[in-house]
Amino acid sequence: MSNRMAGGPKKCWPLIGFSLICLKMVASAKTAPEIPTIDQAYSKISNSITVEWATVPGATSYLLTAEDGDTVIETMVANSPGTVTGLKAATLYQITVRSISATGRSQASPPKQAKTVLAAPILEVSSPSPDSILVQWEAVYMAIGFSVSIMRANGLGRIWKENTTSTSLTFTSLEAGTLYTIKAYAWNANGTPGDDSTCNQRTSPRAPANIQVSFDSGALKASVSWAPTEGAFNYTVMALSNSSELSCRTTLSTCTISSLQCGTEYLISVLASNDAGSSKSTSAEALKTVACAPGRVTIREDPPGHLSVAWSDVDLGDYYVAFVKSDDGLEVHCNTSLTQCNFLSECGFTYFISVFAYNKAGQSPLGDVFNYTTAPCCPTDINPVLVSSDRVEIVWSPVRGAELYETKAVDGFTVAECNDTAPACTLSALECDTKYNITVYSFSEVRGSNMSCTSQFITTAPCSPEIKSVSKDAFSTINVHWRPTNDDATYTVTAQGETGLFWCSSRGESCAMAGLPCGSVFSITAVAETQAGRSLPSYSVPLETAPCCPAGLTVTQVTQSVINVSWTVGTGAQTYVTVLESHTGQSRCLTHQNQCLLGCISCGVNYTVALKAISATGLTADCTYRSYSSSACCPLGVQLYRLGPNGIRIYWQASRGSANYSTDLHGSKGIFTCAPSAGLSFCDVTEIPCGDVYTVMVSPVAETGLKLTFCPKKIYSVTCSGSTLGMVIYRGKRNAQNDTVSHR
Repeated sequence: MSNRMAGGPKKCWPLIGFSLICLKMVASAKTAPEIPTIDQAYSKISNSITVEWATVPGATSYLLTAEDGDTVIETMVANSPGTVTGLKAATLYQITVRSISATGRSQASPPKQAKTVLAAPILEVSSPSPDSILVQWEAVYMAIGFSVSIMRANGLGRIWKENTTSTSLTFTSLEAGTLYTIKAYAWNANGTPGDDSTCNQRTSPRAPANIQVSFDSGALKASVSWAPTEGAFNYTVMALSNSSELSCRTTLSTCTISSLQCGTEYLISVLASNDAGSSKSTSAEALKTVACAPGRVTIREDPPGHLSVAWSDVDLGDYYVAFVKSDDGLEVHCNTSLTQCNFLSECGFTYFISVFAYNKAGQSPLGDVFNYTTAPCCPTDINPVLVSSDRVEIVWSPVRGAELYETKAVDGFTVAECNDTAPACTLSALECDTKYNITVYSFSEVRGSNMSCTSQFITTAPCSPEIKSVSKDAFSTINVHWRPTNDDATYTVTAQGETGLFWCSSRGESCAMAGLPCGSVFSITAVAETQAGRSLPSYSVPLETAPCCPAGLTVTQVTQSVINVSWTVGTGAQTYVTVLESHTGQSRCLTHQNQCLLGCISCGVNYTVALKAISATGLTADCTYRSYSSSACCPLGVQLYRLGPNGIRIYWQASRGSANYSTDLHGSKGIFTCAPSAGLSFCDVTEIPCGDVYTVMVSPVAETGLKLTFCPKKIYSVTCSGSTLGMVIYRGKRNAQNDTVSHR
């Protein structure tokens, strides 16, 4: 700077000198200002020197110059005192002053020596403890001692001041967490103090007291609180364990440490901090968290109905509680210091199992929830609703826990089975009259089949018998024979027809049925029956009984040699054979009708009447009826004789054999009848009108009293002339068959 100024004039001297000369020439009558005289020069600040001088009249400003041999520093001031700045500390300077006015500047004043004071020490402060502050600084040039003072920054309280030749000083017995102001300066050999340094330093806070730790077992976090500490800006809570370190920071007097580990013991400490540092850690509080949830949980059901729950031991666990909740909402638990609990269980339930460990801190976190499904219940009310020869249908009530039912029927090495979700099963293709061991197993997808289900025996219905033969004996009894196919079975044979149902039963191989109606068609079947049930009917065998004999048969004499045999219809008969047989011969008739005319009949002969009823299949019923006597022969030689004026005697010749006769006279005036006395061959009619023509017929009388009408008729005229006996005129005879009159 001085070189530039010095050089400045030198470099600009011609121009500046010419000007000055001109000024001198122009104003040669004016002079430069007076040279100032320095009264004193002193330094109060290490980088400046203050100069005092007497005022120079006419001077408008002053130029102060400080020179240490190496450098020149100039400063323009308006008046006294003036201060040259930018100087070096603890350095001796030559100080001069020039006055400046409108006419120029004066010559430099006589020099005055002045030395700058010592530089201020550069302080480095810290608070190594809550009640002390350490002040340190580097050595100061030309310093032989130092003065350091300290006081509260708020001005309250006393001031501590210490002198030292060292470069560090510790103030003790201070208040913790308090802001202090520290001042320090150095002095030289003359005792002149140098610049001072001022800084503020806060003492570190004391460790927090009255620490309280509250543990939240559910959230695995700890809430730590303490009494606030003076001067603390913030707090740090440390949770240390063998395997981890957790912390939280806060400006409050409480803090929560999260993410604590279960089954871990922590040491909890609190540090208070401010800009001076941190307090020493408090005496740590021990915190035991809740135990971890027990692991390696095993569940066994042995025997059925008993659940055994076991688990591994855990650190910090004082005791355990195992909870078992069934899917119907019922929950039970057990307390134990061991690692196993036993519970009663029921079939078909799903149990949800959780195990907790407990200590003074509380309950362990929820671990895995295990579910265990017991085997489905076994059906107990198995009822056969249908048992046949080859099929068994069973039903049961649905059971808890069963998703499927497996039904097995075992007979030796033969197994029949069915699987269904419904509580019913139909086992088919079974053997008849066979005892099966039937078991219904309940099944669930989780547990499989419950193999402890009990079985029951069911015997299928008996086998159908096979009819070997059906026969009829002489007494019209039907005998049915079959092949027995079952053990200890009762066989029932039925004959079913339009006329009704007939049956017989036996435990053997045959049975007989009597009283089956004639002329009927039956279907013969046989069934077997045991305690297990009834078999299917056997294949049917047809049976036809012989046709029925007609209930009534009538023999009517048509003529002396022809009779008419009629009968009622015989059930089942299609063809009839009528036979009349006597010692004189046989007369036969074959017809589909219910009557037949038989000729060549001898009069007055006893006949045996037989009838055969024949069915469409050729079965024959021999029907025997009472004997029949043909009518007596018609009398011969019928004569009429007059008996007085009004009487007539009819005379005839009797035929072979004994017979009763009846005489009928038919005239226009009436019908006259007479019957002979026993053994006689004539009879008399009295009081018969004369003068009339009479048709006379003498006919035998049947045993039933019926008069036969097929004998020949004769016509006689009875006149009224005279009264001679026997005057009866024969007029002719009438054919009984065609009513024609033949004349003699």
